[in-house]
Amino acid sequence: MSYLLKTPAPVSAFACISSGAATFDNISAQYLINGQLSDKVQVIDCRSSNHYNGWPQNNGSSGGHFPGAVNIDSQWLTDIDQKQLQQLLSDKQLQKDKPTFLYCDDNASLSLSIALKKQGFAKVSIITQPLSQAAEKLIIQPNFKQLVSAQWLRDVINNNKPLYGPKKDYKLIEVHWGPAAKYLASHIPGAQYLNTNDIESQPWWNRVCDQKIAELLKNYGIRYDTTVILYGRNNMAAARAANIMMYAGVDDVRLLNGGWQAWLDAGYAPAPLCGSNKKQIEFGRKIPANPHYIIDVPQARALLSKDPHLHSLVSIRTFEEYTGKISGYDYIKPKGRIAGSKWGHAGTNSNNAADFLNPDGTMKSASEIKDLWKSWNINPNQKVAFYCGTGWRASEVFFYCHVMGWKDISVFDGGWYEWSADKNNPTDSGCISK
Repeated sequence: MSYLLKTPAPVSAFACISSGAATFDNISAQYLINGQLSDKVQVIDCRSSNHYNGWPQNNGSSGGHFPGAVNIDSQWLTDIDQKQLQQLLSDKQLQKDKPTFLYCDDNASLSLSIALKKQGFAKVSIITQPLSQAAEKLIIQPNFKQLVSAQWLRDVINNNKPLYGPKKDYKLIEVHWGPAAKYLASHIPGAQYLNTNDIESQPWWNRVCDQKIAELLKNYGIRYDTTVILYGRNNMAAARAANIMMYAGVDDVRLLNGGWQAWLDAGYAPAPLCGSNKKQIEFGRKIPANPHYIIDVPQARALLSKDPHLHSLVSIRTFEEYTGKISGYDYIKPKGRIAGSKWGHAGTNSNNAADFLNPDGTMKSASEIKDLWKSWNINPNQKVAFYCGTGWRASEVFFYCHVMGWKDISVFDGGWYEWSADKNNPTDSGCISK
């Protein structure tokens, strides 16, 4: 079968396409080494991160991406300027003089091809045949189904029975801190509202006791086999709830990739007023069914005492927080880090985990996340616990690692706030040599 390439403007000849045609098989045979692209070419997947992660496109039977492909959704071009695009291309380690293949639908490929040429990329070609033709080579994230698109959610709401839809009942919940003012004005149709004050308690903003978690799930009509779909104006809040519900024992917890903004960007209509559960229901399982998803101070201490090549306590905080220049919070006075913890990146401040997000707020590719951690010896073969100030940023990264199929992961609930309050707990500051 032929996999034609079309070039929207004159491009430099490339051996693989000198005849005007090429195939994924040709690229695979000539430029894949040990499952990754050689340094002779670069491939850009300009579809959404959902399709890149594994969701089939256009009702197809398989999703995922070509090995070694970099994800740059062509829709991001509407959100970023030329300078930001230049930085994005640099962050993705794309080179202007290297033959570049694009694949997605024709219009999206064309728009990205034009944008790349404005950035000085001269050798750009577009693969026009479906990626599904190379299905046996595609890379998918093991738990991609747990990170859902706005289109999938709309189909669930409209009872269109989408692929990998809920097997039984489902609950849609918007999660945020404080009163439901924005939710009441506008939210995704059918969503209930969860105030994080109902799942966290003072003084450390750790999770509430198991009895209160059970009562909350009962009030929201959630059994262990209910599909729970979460989103937030800031998806860190939704991820915090996801981590706690997974700890409790909910088998199928989904997170809307990109949160509330993804629903708006898709052009779907919001709903006003309040949604609520009309029937209380017993959870049907002892809580916590998965206690390993959250650890407390004693387990964090134990983790630090073990071989750092096999165990990692990872700080999901800014480098300024990690090195002790700032605490990151007006209510947390101590500065620094848990002694022995590794830096796992975060974002620009304590209100986001931007280092793990694409320009549209969706999850970055697994390869980019892994690259952040290579020099810090953080990998999926280890027992890994994430912490931040009080749990939100750590929970978002925890969930992304869950999507990536990492097995032995948890959130250290107390984080820097609880740890630093006890002077008997070892702390450190300043830079560290890895």
